[in-house]
Amino acid sequence: MTETNFRTDLDADGVLSIVWDMPGRSMNVLTEDAIRELASLVERVASDEAVKGAVISSGKPGSFSGGADLTMLEGLARLYATEMAKNGEAAAAKALFDGSRQLSLLYRRIETCGKPWVAAINGVCLGGAFELALACHWRIASNDPSTRVGLPEVKVGLFPGAGGTQRVARLLPPGDALQMLMKGEQIRPDKARGMRLVDEVAPKDEMLAKAKAWIVNGGKAVKPWDEKGFKLPGGPVWSKPGFMTFPPANAIYRRETQDNYPAIRAMLQSVFDGLQLPMDLALTVESRQFAKVLRSPEAAAMIRTLFVSMQELNKGARRPKSVPETKLTKVGVVGAGFMGAGVAYVTAQAGIEVILVDRDQDAADKGKAFAEKLISGQVVKGRATGAQRDALLSKITPTADYGALAGCDLVVEAVFEDPKVKAEVIAKVEAAIGPDAIFASNTSTLPISGLAKASSRPDQFVGIHFFSPVEKMLLVEVIVGEKTGDKALAVALDYVRAIKKTPIVVRDSRGFYANRCVIAYMLEGHLMLSEGVPVAMIENVAKQAGMPVGPLSLNDEVALDLGLKIIDATRAQLGDEAVNPAQEKLLRALVETHGRLGRKNRKGFYDYPETGKKSLWPGLADLQDKKLDPETLDVTELRHRLLVAQALEAARTVEEGVVTDMREADVGAILASASRPIPAAR
Repeated sequence: MTETNFRTDLDADGVLSIVWDMPGRSMNVLTEDAIRELASLVERVASDEAVKGAVISSGKPGSFSGGADLTMLEGLARLYATEMAKNGEAAAAKALFDGSRQLSLLYRRIETCGKPWVAAINGVCLGGAFELALACHWRIASNDPSTRVGLPEVKVGLFPGAGGTQRVARLLPPGDALQMLMKGEQIRPDKARGMRLVDEVAPKDEMLAKAKAWIVNGGKAVKPWDEKGFKLPGGPVWSKPGFMTFPPANAIYRRETQDNYPAIRAMLQSVFDGLQLPMDLALTVESRQFAKVLRSPEAAAMIRTLFVSMQELNKGARRPKSVPETKLTKVGVVGAGFMGAGVAYVTAQAGIEVILVDRDQDAADKGKAFAEKLISGQVVKGRATGAQRDALLSKITPTADYGALAGCDLVVEAVFEDPKVKAEVIAKVEAAIGPDAIFASNTSTLPISGLAKASSRPDQFVGIHFFSPVEKMLLVEVIVGEKTGDKALAVALDYVRAIKKTPIVVRDSRGFYANRCVIAYMLEGHLMLSEGVPVAMIENVAKQAGMPVGPLSLNDEVALDLGLKIIDATRAQLGDEAVNPAQEKLLRALVETHGRLGRKNRKGFYDYPETGKKSLWPGLADLQDKKLDPETLDVTELRHRLLVAQALEAARTVEEGVVTDMREADVGAILASASRPIPAAR
């Protein structure tokens, strides 16, 4: 057999070392070729008497494998469509089922081949790769800080369909198993050992010796669930503990997803049904559910957007190819408020020196203190070490001296959303920085071309719009003004990539792309309230439509007075026709009459008590001139209104040339929704 993706070596003890090292890739992935080659190796282990067992490890530094190449699953969806056209639905369904369960059958063959397999895990081991490890008879993980295991398939509209649901649910009590599967989190080695997901944790340079020793010393080649008398960790499904797990799990799923994620529903069904069956039948049930999910439009859209398109954008799909890559070493951030401090934090986290400037030393120090609070929280949670905290903080220099910006490759301005204030900052920054440095404005609504008029070099002026809170939100809009040059765009994209965010490139317009869609969403909620739709119904229908929060709750996060300022600015720029009178009336009543500014002063559409949960303000009913009977309202129509309002605004941005790449439109729509974007106010 020709070894392309795996290298093998049989030692004197009969242990076959299998090193997964795909050529031309920085990380191993499960492709059709890799799966075929692994299947041949499994048969070699099973049939060759000289082989006593196998240890599979990775030849890639810092990673075992990220899992399956999801474009392979896209191919299965195309196979279904082709078979449907040629031979009908039954043949198409069978072809999809057979194709989608090849990995599951291969892993089951590893489990039952009669020879012990050990997975030696260093670095990330996720998705289908961790399902491979779960099929092995022993798992040893390195204690390297980069090592993580997990099954994150739910984040791309799928679930672990190569045996993951069945093995995890036989290793853990069902409540813990469901929580792990539904969250899709990456798990540290020590925690994974405590959960029995790995059997041992050891230094990287000792892993292989320990793995081989386990086989030589009689490592068992039978999984617990294949032995007579195996008992499920949490007891049978139809036991008292089972009744305390599955009905609440279903309720939690519906509460959190509003039944908008068929993959999670199918995963719950797979675990519930599978735990009542022998392993082989359970895997068949899982495969049937997996094939069903693969046919869903939700999975197709999420794979395309959150895997294929997102990977392409993260790798620089929109970066000008003619500009050499910039490795940023020093970045300035002007404005040490909430947004600027967040930008400084993620920049320092990427190992880049940060000069954090504000109007006085005290304000700048507060910005660094915010970063210290964030990283200290990570240390408390065990997600960072004290040394990592100290290293990050050493990268941030707070100052009131603009002269300290000399030598910066890029300066990000994050001051108040006022053109005059920004113009003053632009002048001070450009007086301090070198001729090749790029200036970026973190603005949420103000057009970049207008701000660039205050610049002496508009070709080196670009917009970088972060979403709040910066440390959590993945999406960044890179805004190209009328005179923005390729170098400015390239440096901005290099920076966004360095801080591990996902960029979308948009052309200049008021509100750009994401905020235009968000503002349309909030406007529709305001109009519904003004029409007399019950307030709670507006919020609940929005969640049923798949939005993370209702439009009124989102407006509270943004700040109601900021919305009013945007209305005033829009009128000043575009005239009365550009302002919706019903929305203006509502916001003026809330802000100017009742002093309700949103979450920031604990009074908005909701009341925010010092302790306890927020609740809708009862006074909202008095702001409605009429009140509609909820029994007469079409919930589907209300859902569609909230979605269509955003879709229409997105279509307008495409029509106007604000968005020119459909990959960015899709990725931006999902990440902005997940991000709960908040305009870049100070």
